[in-house]
Amino acid sequence: MLDLLVTNASLPDGRTGMSVAVQDGRIAEVTPGLVAPARETVDAGGYLLSPPFCDPHFHMDATLSYGLPRVNESGTLLEGIALWGELKPLLNAEDMIERALTYCDWAVARGLLAIRSHVDTSDPSMLPVEAMLEVKKRVASYIDLQLVAFPQDGVLRTQGGVDNLKRALDLGVDIVGGIPHFERTMGEGAASVKLLCELAAERGKLVDMHCDETDDPLSRHIETLAFETQRLGLQGRVNGSHCTSMHSMDNYYVSKLLPLIAESGVSVVANPLINITLQGRHDTYPKRRGMTRVPELMAAGVNVAFGHDCVMDPWYGMGSADMLEVAHMGLHVAQMTSQKGIRACFDAVTVNAAKVMHLEGYGIEPGCDASFVLLQARDVVEAIRLRANRLRVWRKGRQLAESPKAMAKLALGNDRPQEVSPGLFAEKPSG
Repeated sequence: MLDLLVTNASLPDGRTGMSVAVQDGRIAEVTPGLVAPARETVDAGGYLLSPPFCDPHFHMDATLSYGLPRVNESGTLLEGIALWGELKPLLNAEDMIERALTYCDWAVARGLLAIRSHVDTSDPSMLPVEAMLEVKKRVASYIDLQLVAFPQDGVLRTQGGVDNLKRALDLGVDIVGGIPHFERTMGEGAASVKLLCELAAERGKLVDMHCDETDDPLSRHIETLAFETQRLGLQGRVNGSHCTSMHSMDNYYVSKLLPLIAESGVSVVANPLINITLQGRHDTYPKRRGMTRVPELMAAGVNVAFGHDCVMDPWYGMGSADMLEVAHMGLHVAQMTSQKGIRACFDAVTVNAAKVMHLEGYGIEPGCDASFVLLQARDVVEAIRLRANRLRVWRKGRQLAESPKAMAKLALGNDRPQEVSPGLFAEKPSG
């Protein structure tokens, strides 16, 4: 007897009327119209069954700290960094852990079951690192939480920055991070990329580096990151996050840069909500959008994912752990409004993000983990358009969350329906 059988489901690849059979926490079969005894059978009602959402770029040590000790009035990246510096002496582990756990509760309810979080290693106390390692331990049964050793103030710019980062890795942090554009000079930025990639190669670690989060078209550390990846044989193990300077670079230089990134196997994570908010702040009009060249990177063969980056912290006062909101903003900023483009944005918060994170057993195929989300939408386009309600969330066959259908009661008159799911057609329109 099966543990779980989900019937009449639509899948992200367009298949409909599909059944997903689950045994011992894994998907045993994916086939149309399966009838089999199961301890629990769920009729998906034609709604979309998706693999769980993944956030490959987040800052959990700062999340839900909005207003502490004050609000970022300018809304700029640099004030956010300065504000984080003011907040750090006031932090304590207990409050930081509780805020992170609350965020993880929100994430599960939204079907977000894998998060890669950058953790500040600039303070020799290692308080953020130790707090996030505790959170990782506590949420391990329901969220895959990866931690990046992130020298927020610059690994070379900060006294003892290299030693602090190594200590974080020794404590159990998974991934080597960096922020080369925040070093004091372009030369030191490039030197930090070289040093950190060598450290990752020596320790057998992945690399995920904040790269060129600036409007300056001459900030080209993604080029150095791609070069060092090839030099050290790190292909497929390196990610460049943000890369917003590419939005301001001239097309000739980018025409050389894109093949280099693709050849190096470096992936890129854009953060649409935050990039569109923090970049272009020095512009009057025309005002730059700030997000990196997502469709061009994808067309060049680069794996591109979307991250949330921030939720209610010194940099961004909005957010709710909703990766469909991230995808929704991403397709608008990148003008990826074709059917193909919208589907690519859904992939950017699911399969592409899972690839960045090197997640094993991810997907809706036999042998994969039975981790998926039932969305109140019939396809991925509708899911993004509606930021669809998460009806059920499973991890390895265990249901973690459930929400009632979104439904509004109407009192309009006899010729109109008495209730409606906002934004959903009762029947798919023809043509």
